[in-house]
Amino acid sequence: MTNTKHKIVVAITGASGSIYAKVLLDKLVAFNNQWESLAVVMSNNAKEVWQTELENDSYNNYPIKFYEKNDFSAPFASGSARYNIMFIVPCSMGTLGRIANGISDDLVTRSADVILKERRKLIVVARETPYNLIHIKNMETITLAGGIICPATPSFYSKPKTFEQLAETVVDRMLQLADIETNSYKWGEM
Repeated sequence: MTNTKHKIVVAITGASGSIYAKVLLDKLVAFNNQWESLAVVMSNNAKEVWQTELENDSYNNYPIKFYEKNDFSAPFASGSARYNIMFIVPCSMGTLGRIANGISDDLVTRSADVILKERRKLIVVARETPYNLIHIKNMETITLAGGIICPATPSFYSKPKTFEQLAETVVDRMLQLADIETNSYKWGEM
């Protein structure tokens, strides 16, 4: 188990793939011994997509501090708060494009800008298919700036049986990229 207590922000955009955000929040709540602060910023579109895809508003049930999309007084809008991990899950191509081009017009893009400028860990779960060249170039720009693009591409090694287990294959990879210890499937170890 890592000795580092992380300060984590999770941004949820309006792209399809709410299951990934739900599974991530579930796991982060379960691994609460590995973080000291956990904050969420969720767009109105993200709430609508969550309700459409998951047929509930269970995002209201998490014991986590939620911030409004335009609340620039949130601590993670500044590098001085020392948030060290940001997940954007799922990440719309619009959000990805604004981050890649330095357009900090809301709390999600401002926080991503802060994470990148402070050389901390930004994990972007891109959710679109297929990608066009603009998407690919924006992913390249974020990667060159120090971010990690983790496409919402599940694996099948662990033989997932449900949609949630399938989503876990992506979320577990995200958590590994963030140096959060999990008990997930690892190739050749199980």
